[in-house]
Amino acid sequence: MKALKVILTLIVLLTVVVVIFAYRNLHYDYINENFMNKTGEKLGFTEKQAVLEDGSILNYGEGPSNGPPLLLLHGQQTSWQDYAKVLPDLSKEFHIFAVDCYGHGKSGKDTAKYKATIIGQDLIWFMDYVIKQPCYVSGHSSGALLAAWLGANNSENVIGLILEDGPFFSTEPDRAKNTFAYKGFVVIHDFLNQQEIDNFTHYSLLHDPMKELINKHGDDLWDKAVKNPALKYMKKHPGEIPRLWFYPPELGTNAIFELTRNLQDGTGNYDLYFGDSFFDFSWFDGFDQEKTLQNIKAPTLVMQVNPSKETAPDYYDENGLLLSAMSREDADRVCSLIPNSRYITGFDSMHDIHADCPKQFTEAVLLFKEQVETGTFVPDK
Repeated sequence: MKALKVILTLIVLLTVVVVIFAYRNLHYDYINENFMNKTGEKLGFTEKQAVLEDGSILNYGEGPSNGPPLLLLHGQQTSWQDYAKVLPDLSKEFHIFAVDCYGHGKSGKDTAKYKATIIGQDLIWFMDYVIKQPCYVSGHSSGALLAAWLGANNSENVIGLILEDGPFFSTEPDRAKNTFAYKGFVVIHDFLNQQEIDNFTHYSLLHDPMKELINKHGDDLWDKAVKNPALKYMKKHPGEIPRLWFYPPELGTNAIFELTRNLQDGTGNYDLYFGDSFFDFSWFDGFDQEKTLQNIKAPTLVMQVNPSKETAPDYYDENGLLLSAMSREDADRVCSLIPNSRYITGFDSMHDIHADCPKQFTEAVLLFKEQVETGTFVPDK
């Protein structure tokens, strides 16, 4: 009898643990949707919109004025709330302006604006008419490309520059097609040019390049562990993004599903035509990456993630496919072109350093700020 009670108690405890585990996985705020409803308002953040002379809208989150301005430029398929994990600490020493890039969040969706130079000019307008004073600029991924453009073309108003795992040079036509990122843009382009499946998440589950990486660990592992259960969820919950109860946030699977939210099928605010501009390289019209980097005058921190076990030491897989935003050779080239730059790595992140390693990111940025302000910033060369 006593043994039976012990067994029943263990079963109950195990059930409770599984329920708590599943609840967290299903209700986790994967894309920081609730930031403004909870933490943001307490910190003093407000969401605003700036309207340019041509009617274009730049949506942004603004924090309290606790220091010099810091302009944050997110990466592709996210929004300004992607910085939620670092905003509490950064906002103590900066006046944050986190902008939704065109094609993202609540900013404009005019495809004619999906070019680096045009976005850059409108961000200069934002710096002139909204921020109204010189500022630090930090950009992640494609946002790092824009940050670099601002550093070169609005140098008098950039105090310091943080380039977070930017895809420098790997996005150029002669290199891009041999990168993991470009395979994702192929999926976007192909989806927009077919009529069989009207839901992008569904289409991605069939064609996502992640499938090849996952299947290296077992034949059909993608189908069994990701695609099939996700499609089953979507069949049961039409129009919803999959949430699989057995995947914790730390694994990133449910977060990958969230990144497929888009304007075209009504699941989100990301315009897939922005991604398509990286497929046909129109986003880069008139944007010379080498000359841009050479013209940056501000102290610059160049951040790069650590290579994974599969990509060490130079971020390529065994077939020569670049899995990261840039190789170490690319990062070295970036630093050699920017006269006043320092390279920093050591971040165990796939790509989004500020989200995956918020404490490390914040410490690096605040140290950078201190060194710039005290004149103690020392470049690598």
